[in-house]
Amino acid sequence: MRILLLSAYDAVSHRYWHQGLVKALPEHEWQVLTLPPRHFAWRVRGNSLSWAYNERDRLEQPFDLILATSMVDLTGLRGLVPSLARVPTLVYFHENQFAYPESAHAFKSVEPKILNLYNALAADRVLFNTNFNRQTLLEGAASLLRKLPDQVPSGLVERIEAHSAILPVPMPDAVFQPATPTSGPLQLVWNHRWEYDKGPDLLLHGIEHLIDAGTEFTLHVVGQQFRHSPAVFEQIHQRLAQHGHLGSWGHVDSIDEYRRLLQQADAVISTALHDFQGIAVLEAVASGCTPVVPDRLAYRELFAESFRYKGENEARALAQQIQQLAQIKASGAALPCPDVRHLSWSSQARHYRAELEKTLR
Repeated sequence: MRILLLSAYDAVSHRYWHQGLVKALPEHEWQVLTLPPRHFAWRVRGNSLSWAYNERDRLEQPFDLILATSMVDLTGLRGLVPSLARVPTLVYFHENQFAYPESAHAFKSVEPKILNLYNALAADRVLFNTNFNRQTLLEGAASLLRKLPDQVPSGLVERIEAHSAILPVPMPDAVFQPATPTSGPLQLVWNHRWEYDKGPDLLLHGIEHLIDAGTEFTLHVVGQQFRHSPAVFEQIHQRLAQHGHLGSWGHVDSIDEYRRLLQQADAVISTALHDFQGIAVLEAVASGCTPVVPDRLAYRELFAESFRYKGENEARALAQQIQQLAQIKASGAALPCPDVRHLSWSSQARHYRAELEKTLR
């Protein structure tokens, strides 16, 4: 099968997915086109224009199937390159714009949401990485459609739901490694993008509660950094260093070193305002870490209730859950860790094959 794979805003998580997919399904002939993850407003509106005239020769080749991420302007691209309009199309949603938290600097426009809606309707099949992702899109789309002034067709949300399915982003088999915990205080890792939507303020408040309670712990704050990260990270660094709880700090360039850090850690923390699947947490769990995650977002379908913190004061609930883990480690008992091997490419590749064939039929 000749497959055209389009990733219009090729962020780390999107690249992680399509590189794993091409490697896991080598029997197909892949043509992969990507655009860099910057200038969001222009990228989501202009990717069809960029590709249609910069990559026309490649786009006009014969393809059996199009596999596009939800950021692709699918209807625009098919209009500008008419031969693509006849090719069966599968759209993969890593996230949706209806459930994305807004910040003071966010791009405020309804257009990305409209793009999600059009893509979900234009595709022959639609895949979501989690049910949380699908349900928030369906609910968000229904809410948006109710606000439109007139001439809104009925049954659009039901149409999307009818030709959609859940298929997670799998993890490479290499991330499944035996845990090698160390002695001493509880080793925690927070391994997310250093941006506001990953909840650094909640992390800081949780740290404050742990310090006030006299909890023994070391926190490793790693993950993808940016030129302008929220100022709260400097506060986190100061508090951890001041009280002797600072572990690794900043992006870990070596993948082997990063894997060792996960294997040696006892628990992985999420404080996210949004996570549509939480690959960073899942990779840590695959290396033996106990997840400490909020009782919301996609985590409700990924982990049992015992791994999720909840309450009116999330920071206090987060700290209390970590304190319990510290007590378990101090007692010499093993910390609990869920099995996530069903989310490996070895387990999921056959499901991707089935979806590609289903779309083609």
